Amino acid sequence: MSSAEQMLGMRIGVVTFPGTLDDVDASRAVRVAGAEAVSLWHADADLHDVDAVVLPGGFSYGDYLRCGAIARFAPVMTPLVAAAEGGLPVLGICNGFQVLCESHLLPGALTRNDSLHFVCRDQRLRVENANTMWTSDFSPGDEIVIPLKNGEVEAEGRVVFRYLGGNPNGSRHDIAGICNARGNVVGLMPHPEHAVEALTGPSTDGLSLFTSALRSLVAG
Repeated sequence: MSSAEQMLGMRIGVVTFPGTLDDVDASRAVRVAGAEAVSLWHADADLHDVDAVVLPGGFSYGDYLRCGAIARFAPVMTPLVAAAEGGLPVLGICNGFQVLCESHLLPGALTRNDSLHFVCRDQRLRVENANTMWTSDFSPGDEIVIPLKNGEVEAEGRVVFRYLGGNPNGSRHDIAGICNARGNVVGLMPHPEHAVEALTGPSTDGLSLFTSALRSLVAG
């Protein structure tokens, strides 16, 4: 079986919490990358045998308390945390990144934008780390463009992406994304799922995050 055929057999779960906005876009990105998108509900007690998981952006549980602080206690997070600790590839985007930090799957702390305003724009990033399961299709130093839309960010740890062309929110050291020590869990504030098709995105640079995970899974 070819690697392309193996990728077609991969199942990537996309979690929906109350208040999630970008689950449909994330599912489409998974399909564009060549895998099957599997919808996971916040109340699910298991992950339905998926090969990877995406926590998409939005406002989980209305962003009451700290962003992501309530979502970490959703039933689906119990098997997800255990699976991630066992090596399952997990990508958290924007609010999903916040959920991963609150769940202690990623190091760091998140604070309000220094402008205290919601920011939405196409954002240049530099790839710092291509040794994760979600960035292996990149090379260190690659510059990409994907949309940014967030109201909070600050993280300390293993840097995967940095902002270029101006820091949009005051994050420390221009950090836009980080990973865990194993490289299977990645979180970033910009939205790669909105940059997978030339017709609708500022670029197709975001697609490489999803194809990276699929190739990493095929490679074992």
